Amino acid sequence: MDPATQTEVEAAAFRRLVQHLRERTDVPNIELMELAGFCRNCLARWYREAAEERSVELPDPEAREAVYGMPYEEWKARHQSERPAG
Repeated sequence: MDPATQTEVEAAAFRRLVQHLRERTDVPNIELMELAGFCRNCLARWYREAAEERSVELPDPEAREAVYGMPYEEWKARHQSERPAG
């Protein structure tokens, strides 16, 4: 696979992962972190870091919005429920 095609394939896989995480609002970040070792916030941070490596300034709120599909505070209000202590 040539480098340009590889980049396109990787970008498509990233977009699919982000879409999947947007659709799975029933899966809390803490469960992702416990099971997979990363969460939506980690993915947003990696996205921001990749931008910075290319001299593109991307504030955390914008990086999170790219992953969550909406402002982070809005996502939390819609989808993050308080879990009972147990």
